Amino acid sequence: MGIKEFTKELSEDGDDRLRVKINIGKGVVTDIVIQYESKIKDKWYPIVRYDCSHGFFHRDILLNTKGEKVKHPILISNLMDALTYAEQDIKDRWEWYKEKFRKGLK
Repeated sequence: MGIKEFTKELSEDGDDRLRVKINIGKGVVTDIVIQYESKIKDKWYPIVRYDCSHGFFHRDILLNTKGEKVKHPILISNLMDALTYAEQDIKDRWEWYKEKFRKGLK
């Protein structure tokens, strides 16, 4: 089984990134984690995370620094499709997710 991990910058200042972890076994994707992280006041926060950790593909959105989050099940069973969906969602909406998180800091 192989594991691929990498990050992609989302913002020009380097304070927003997409972290990806893909587990592959026998040429098939067996697990994925796609996480949007933002550096706010010199600290990194995991704002949005897609994974299969509870036996189903879902999105967790961190609402504040207390760890409160909202879990959204997503009905995609093919992990390659799920990976594509999660990455595109974060690329399209990371600024919105960041603003929502910042409102929770107040």
